[in-house]
Amino acid sequence: MAKRNIIITGGAGFIGSHVVRLFVNKYPDYHIINLDKLTYAGNLANLKDIENKPNYSFVKMDICDFDGVYALMQKGHVDGIIHLAAESHVDRSIKDPFTFAKTNVIGTLSMLQAAKLYWEGLPEKYEDKLFYHISTDEVYGALELTNPEGVPAPFSTKASSEKQHEAYGKDFFVEMTKYNPHSPYSASKASSDHFVRAFHDTYGMPTIVTNCSNNYGPYQFPEKLIPLFINNIRHRKPLPVYGEGLNVRDWLYVEDHARAIDAIFHKGKVADTYNIGGFNEWKNIDIIKVLINTVDRLLGRKESEDMDLITHVADRLGHDARYAIDSRKLQRELGWEPSLQFEEGIEKTVKWYLDNQGWMDNVTSGDYQKYYKPMYCNR
Repeated sequence: MAKRNIIITGGAGFIGSHVVRLFVNKYPDYHIINLDKLTYAGNLANLKDIENKPNYSFVKMDICDFDGVYALMQKGHVDGIIHLAAESHVDRSIKDPFTFAKTNVIGTLSMLQAAKLYWEGLPEKYEDKLFYHISTDEVYGALELTNPEGVPAPFSTKASSEKQHEAYGKDFFVEMTKYNPHSPYSASKASSDHFVRAFHDTYGMPTIVTNCSNNYGPYQFPEKLIPLFINNIRHRKPLPVYGEGLNVRDWLYVEDHARAIDAIFHKGKVADTYNIGGFNEWKNIDIIKVLINTVDRLLGRKESEDMDLITHVADRLGHDARYAIDSRKLQRELGWEPSLQFEEGIEKTVKWYLDNQGWMDNVTSGDYQKYYKPMYCNR
């Protein structure tokens, strides 16, 4: 396989670290440059197992630093970008929309413009180049809960639950669904998606956009539902549930998402869009009950012993009712589908967090932010 020099932005984050690990291990002839600002959710300890590999390097940099990104592309002879860096927590976007606009919109534009100037200045220009932008299903807006009690799902993948493979509405997000974002977070991601497509349509830059469902798995910053609740159940702390917990989300194991990114980067059609999901709808309250039962069982507690930790709180502003992705296009055209059923993925995820309490303690204490200086400043 031909040597490539690829920047992966946000590579110290949750999804990004899994993508970096996969590419570093699978493609020894590639040079993988992990570009990350190391904000609160960036944790280089996520990549301890590959940080000394000869085909990996880390650069601490803000994606909004146009001059820095442009210089890095020139120095590294970069021919591919996998762009994951983003502010991604809806609650934070409601409190601070400016940060989301800066990082997700201006940061993406900075990456695009640096790539444009560098690649257009090469003799071969855009030949064998790719800007791959990872986005979210939240840009599509919300789907109606037309079947709140659940009906048999019209399609499935390996990730679909055996016990609870239901759909809670008749409609699904497809690649042609019109954008209708509701939160500052999803609005910022929708804008960045449009900029990526505009750089293809205007300048001819080879681009791909993917929109994914909710991810779960190891190394996720514990402001998100699954790692937060696993830790709270372990320590018997309250489990704050928005409203009645009836909001529906599609769930995808993070390593399966990384596999999809790999397939799309290498085989995807330029200027196309792919949805990445698990056909795996769950109400929040049902996921929480599965987490409680799984954690209690693995810790040797009585089944459902910690159900009383569920604490209903006021719902989030503008909380979308239902997200559900149809990713049959990716399944059909590139042969990808998830490898794990949801129950298998949850079991692996809970075991990982219980077995890696030191990682969780390091993150919740803030000590992980001290990892960068001794490990990288003198390299």
